[in-house]
Amino acid sequence: MQNTRAHSGIPDPAYLYACSLRWHEEREASAGWELVHALSSADPRTCSIAAALLAKTEDTRIPVRAVREAGRMQNISGNEEKTDKLTMKTPHGTAFTESCNRCTVQKDGWFCGLSPEGLKLLDAASHPSTYPGSALLFVEGQMARGAFVLCTGRVKLLTTSREGKVLIFRIAGPGEVLGLSAVLSGQTHEISAETSGACQVNFLDRQALLAAIESSPEFGLHASLALSREFQAAYRDIHALVLVRSSAGKLARLLLSWTRSRDKPEGPEIRISSTLTHEEMAQMIGSSRETVTRLLGALKKKDLIRLEGSTLVIRNRVALEALAA
Repeated sequence: MQNTRAHSGIPDPAYLYACSLRWHEEREASAGWELVHALSSADPRTCSIAAALLAKTEDTRIPVRAVREAGRMQNISGNEEKTDKLTMKTPHGTAFTESCNRCTVQKDGWFCGLSPEGLKLLDAASHPSTYPGSALLFVEGQMARGAFVLCTGRVKLLTTSREGKVLIFRIAGPGEVLGLSAVLSGQTHEISAETSGACQVNFLDRQALLAAIESSPEFGLHASLALSREFQAAYRDIHALVLVRSSAGKLARLLLSWTRSRDKPEGPEIRISSTLTHEEMAQMIGSSRETVTRLLGALKKKDLIRLEGSTLVIRNRVALEALAA
């Protein structure tokens, strides 16, 4: 693909359009990077064209404003800051990190907790992007084109019946990889993934991900561990939905599940920051919003829980565990 440029060194619009076709239709990474590099052009028109073309990317859904902001940040950053300032603010208010090697939010136990060599492979396969709330990463029945590593924010994993009833299996948190089982099996997604608030994710193209797993034992091990955690979570979901018969027991089990990742509380009470609505909690236990509101009221009357705005305070964990048994 020959680069057609003006005498000033500014890419020709026709060349950028050709790169867009190669990137969107053939998934040619070099063509995608040409569009990214065009964002740092000194010509405002070139930046605008590149931003509009990149915003059409289905797998990343980068808003035009976010892409333009990225180009503006590159222009004013200066050469001495290009390797350090790889984090910027997006229109959704979240920090956007372009490089896994310089990520500041990564923690132990995350899928991306790799060695420097492993992070290079991850960077090569990654297409970082930001999503607003209620955006669909993939839908049930869609052929898997890649997996998504969740960097920040939370994602609802759900299914919808023919009647339109929504059942949320669980809420995925930062560090998890989504859609991996469908990618490895070459099958369609069994569930849908919808963002719960603003998120940053890394889209991993299927072929690049499979090549990384094949070439790196470390990458393969992390993929196996991620699959193991996914199936363990599925078993817990089945247990909660099938073996616990009452809605009160299911709700108690849901509240207790939010305490699993917490350290041992210093006092008798456990404080949990919850962003789920009553409707979403109902979708997680297969009930109605009215039932959840009524059950929460009953738990408060029994002094098992207390609500302080968006903070849930578990006052009697033993009694909740008995109700969930």
